[in-house]
Amino acid sequence: MLWTIVVILVILWLLGFSLHIGAGLIHILLVIALIVGLVQLFTGRRV
Repeated sequence: MLWTIVVILVILWLLGFSLHIGAGLIHILLVIALIVGLVQLFTGRRV
């Protein structure tokens, strides 16, 4: 589930670069998703 959200955010992030629509919000969401993903990776929890 989390990885699906991360993939969607990455796609939206790349679209934000090309379309310049909501890029700031997408960058913030991408950073949050990466932090959550890294925390889960290092703590060893499986979703």
